[in-house]
Amino acid sequence: MSRLRERYGAVPPEEADVIVALGGDGLMLETLHRFMDRKVAIYGMNRGTVGFLLNEYREAGLTRRLQIAERVELKPLYMRARTISGEIFEAISINEVSLLRETRQAAKLRLSVDGTARLGELICDGVIVATPAGSTAYNLSAHGPIIPLGAQLLALTPISAFRPRRWRGALLPSTARVTIEVLEPRKRPVSAVADYTEIRDVKRVSIRESPTATLTLLFDPEHNLEDRILNEQFIP
Repeated sequence: MSRLRERYGAVPPEEADVIVALGGDGLMLETLHRFMDRKVAIYGMNRGTVGFLLNEYREAGLTRRLQIAERVELKPLYMRARTISGEIFEAISINEVSLLRETRQAAKLRLSVDGTARLGELICDGVIVATPAGSTAYNLSAHGPIIPLGAQLLALTPISAFRPRRWRGALLPSTARVTIEVLEPRKRPVSAVADYTEIRDVKRVSIRESPTATLTLLFDPEHNLEDRILNEQFIP
């Protein structure tokens, strides 16, 4: 980082036209959350392990790379969770919202979409609602579908479903409002996780695409995020 500052200079992130993030995907998510209200473009260079949301790290030619970078806009998820005690929590998630069992007992969940109950009882370890950008992360590990960026879809994916055994999830329009009710919440406690924000002992969770937040990422033309997501479908 010091070499980049010496070479290109730097200003406080609150004043920057573009923020250059150095790290892995976790750091990139933190940066996007931190500056979400500024609506500033983020250009990441990978100094981590996977770097799916970042470009290749190179010190030379950074100014030119920023000038020709392609803009990708992401729509995060908005989560509203009510706990057993009645507290209300809100959070924004770029990748996914996950509901996870807290104890040895499986969770019992009721799933509704746009006010209509679609699955009266799902016994499972949990469930995921994933954005296209997040569809290649936890969602893919849970055998959920990979979603192209422009598809305007969300993935609803069970985690280790016990009953109904054959239910493998659903693809929903990006306008859908998903409501997940926890059945027997005291006996079978469940947590809700929006990226790195965790709410324990939830009773009811509503998830939809954020109506206000839009994130802008910058990518080198040869590292286009949409192509990366598409290529993930052909990895054996």
